[in-house]
Amino acid sequence: MPSQVVVIGSKVGLHARPATLLIKACAAAGVPVTIGRVGETAVNAASMLSVLALGAKCGESVEITVGDGPDSTRVLNELVEIVQTDHDA
Repeated sequence: MPSQVVVIGSKVGLHARPATLLIKACAAAGVPVTIGRVGETAVNAASMLSVLALGAKCGESVEITVGDGPDSTRVLNELVEIVQTDHDA
């Protein structure tokens, strides 16, 4: 399963618009996706409540893990782009 650590770029962290973009992309991915702080228990990245419950803030690092599948690397790259971009600018 491919994974990558990424720094949250949105000023409000993974809340509101950035979280919605991430959740929609995860739901459309066709493979399981988890997100969490490094060394902590990851949560289902397609669940709004789970992502918001992380309370991840701008500048914090999170690890995204994508389930195995034919497009896993592409999906991971798209999700990393969403998380590291400041959608509140």
